[in-house]
Amino acid sequence: MLTGIYDAGIYIYALSLLFFISDCIRRNRGAKRMGTGLLALVGVLQAGALIIRAVEEQTLPIFTTFDFLLLLSFSLVVASLIINLLQRAEFAVLLLGIIGFCVMVLNRIWFTPGINPLKHWETVHGLLVLHITLANLSFVIYTVAAVFAVMYLFLHRKLKGKKWTDTVRRLPSLEMLDSYAYSLALIGTPILTVSFIVAALSVISEGRLNLLLDLKVLATFAGLGFYYFYLFKKRSHQYSGSFMAKWILAGYVFNIIIFVLNTWSDFHHWSGE
Repeated sequence: MLTGIYDAGIYIYALSLLFFISDCIRRNRGAKRMGTGLLALVGVLQAGALIIRAVEEQTLPIFTTFDFLLLLSFSLVVASLIINLLQRAEFAVLLLGIIGFCVMVLNRIWFTPGINPLKHWETVHGLLVLHITLANLSFVIYTVAAVFAVMYLFLHRKLKGKKWTDTVRRLPSLEMLDSYAYSLALIGTPILTVSFIVAALSVISEGRLNLLLDLKVLATFAGLGFYYFYLFKKRSHQYSGSFMAKWILAGYVFNIIIFVLNTWSDFHHWSGE
């Protein structure tokens, strides 16, 4: 049943993207409404899959890689639907949709629902739920910020070359895109910081102090440094908007690398070994 719902979500997601692409290529309100309706249906199916996993695991489905990515994809769908309410946000919704769709497909190909590898940390179960939930939320926020950063760089390049295309006219201004990215980083960074602190407290309470020097922990600390540097420099107005947008993207890429480190890290043991 889970596989059927998940696969149906992938197919409908793909169809939704086609309508959003059609609207972005040539303004089409009918296609936009259809794409939005299908995207909402994808969200419903993903929510159903999360409920099934919650029933199977008898806990919040966030501890396995499959569940984490499923929740991430669902969160991106919700974020897309919210951003879709903004004016001139079609391309942001499309880019988020592409990212969410790729996450969903790769999750289906590479991972399967499995045994919770973190059940042996029963004494800090509540802290782990909080840690992973906040980490997931921060990743979603950083993804949206990265999308706005990409749009900023694209628009900046077009305006610099004086290329006034229909796409340029349908994008928010550079000031709005810069403001969106900054506001999201301002929200996401404290959330990731709290998630990091909660994880450290979990390790300390379990007496696993050696894990504080784990590659995953050190990389996450460095990743936070990326965003705190961005926030500090942004407030000091020392760099151009395009440089700041590139820094946001660098931080996001580093976040993806951090997630990949789960495979080799002793901190999470995603493989369940």
